[in-house]
Amino acid sequence: MKKIASFISVLILSLFIMQDFVVACTNFLITKGASKDGSVMISYTADSHTLYGELYHWPAQDYPEGTMMDIYEWDTGKFLGRIPQALHTFNVVGNMNEHQLAIGETTFGGREELVDTTAILDYGNLMFIALQRTKTAREAILLIAELVEKYGYYSEGESLSISDKNEVWIMEIIGKGPGNKGAVWVALRIPDGYICAHANQARITTFPLNDPENCLYAKDVISFARKKGYFNGKDEEFSFSDTYNPVDFSGARFCESRVWSIFNRVNKNMGKYLDYAMGKNLKNRMPLWIKPDKKISLYEAMELMRDHFEGTPMDMTKDVGAGPYNCPYRWRPLTWKTDKNDKNSYLNERAISTQQTGFSFVAQSRSWLPDCIGGIIWFGVDDTYSSVYTPMYSSITRVPSNYAVGNGSMMVFSDSSAFWIFNQVSNLAYTRYRDIIPEIRAIQKELEMTYITNTPLIDEKALELYEQNPDSAIAYLTEYSCSKGAQTFTTWKELYKYLFTKFMDGNIKTVVPNQRNPKVSQPGYGSEWYKLIVKETGDKFKVLGESGH
Repeated sequence: MKKIASFISVLILSLFIMQDFVVACTNFLITKGASKDGSVMISYTADSHTLYGELYHWPAQDYPEGTMMDIYEWDTGKFLGRIPQALHTFNVVGNMNEHQLAIGETTFGGREELVDTTAILDYGNLMFIALQRTKTAREAILLIAELVEKYGYYSEGESLSISDKNEVWIMEIIGKGPGNKGAVWVALRIPDGYICAHANQARITTFPLNDPENCLYAKDVISFARKKGYFNGKDEEFSFSDTYNPVDFSGARFCESRVWSIFNRVNKNMGKYLDYAMGKNLKNRMPLWIKPDKKISLYEAMELMRDHFEGTPMDMTKDVGAGPYNCPYRWRPLTWKTDKNDKNSYLNERAISTQQTGFSFVAQSRSWLPDCIGGIIWFGVDDTYSSVYTPMYSSITRVPSNYAVGNGSMMVFSDSSAFWIFNQVSNLAYTRYRDIIPEIRAIQKELEMTYITNTPLIDEKALELYEQNPDSAIAYLTEYSCSKGAQTFTTWKELYKYLFTKFMDGNIKTVVPNQRNPKVSQPGYGSEWYKLIVKETGDKFKVLGESGH
């Protein structure tokens, strides 16, 4: 009973962690044939202004026959009902389990009338129940379908990334409204050698109706649409996205633009879809998946999640909103007017890298290793551009204390919490971005490349132990993962002290050997910003009496 009580208490605590999740996440899916080392990878940014970034952990457990599981909505903590608990659940670290299964999501919303407030299971519970009960992506899809048919689907429309050590799938699902238990859904396997992405807009259009190896779908996904009057064409012409979540300007500019930006960085032919990404030509839809020009490494996958549309017409470092220090962040609201009488609305770009990220990860599944060694969730908190992806093997039996659930919260600062320390560093950077971010990026890359380079050595040692006793390998990987979490945290805590000291009061201070006082430089705002000031103010700030004036 103590085990059951412990599990339930951790679950309930985690529910409140996920409160107030907003529609604002990005996923990137990479097949074995598209990755440089043959691993399967998915990435996920969990973006919300009230999401506290922590690394969740559910240990593997056994339950007596007849045990029930309380279901609380992930976004609000509202009690939804109870379902039977599995007799055995798998170890889950973050969004990855001990069998190298990983799941991420983005919310697309879709038709409002299809939300079923009488249902029991929401998207968050479906993800983590699937992680606790299944071993492969296909099993997870079928379990999710079975659960929503039996208990109903509570949430808005969702896109799910579901990967295992061999395959990666995209699944899109939406409810059927009050009085219609279940959900309509489609799941497609990404062809090997290709990549996919999704970002809060349904992306599956037409799909094969007779290819169960590569496409699974609800038996009534088309007939339900006909019944509701959403669709009246031929079955083979049916488009899930166009039916249940049609693209509008916001769907393109705020959501599909992030997918386009990822694709554009790995495929030279994506320029032809720029007008679609900017919301100017909604009929020019991108393909669901593309083949990258070259295979993608783990570090490159991390870097693809660090994007502000650099080098494109939506580049957030170039317009006046970037301020004098080229800061690629914009404070909310996402759309705005100049004043209450303005008939026009304007927007801030919505990039992959954003200040409100609670946590993000790159999940890496490696089929050539035993499951307890092959799965790594590279985990980071806060803004992806200044976060550090730290290796957490998915079989570990505990997580680093600096990342663990309960160490601080969104309104309780903890100086031993990675989330708070990373936010200290990033928010300091936002004030002097051009000057500070290069220092952060240098330390970030040094840490991540060290972790990546050392991974084969850790794998080798773990494999030696595994051949003697799998539990010894898991214990070794647990110690390693926790030590790397502590290393990342300590490095970032020292980095904050260093940056605050160096960049205080608008100066840049550097130590001079054998001198008490540092060298001080005062770079000011930069030439372009000074020119803008003069353009806006004319002679207001002109110094009089100088030679040449």
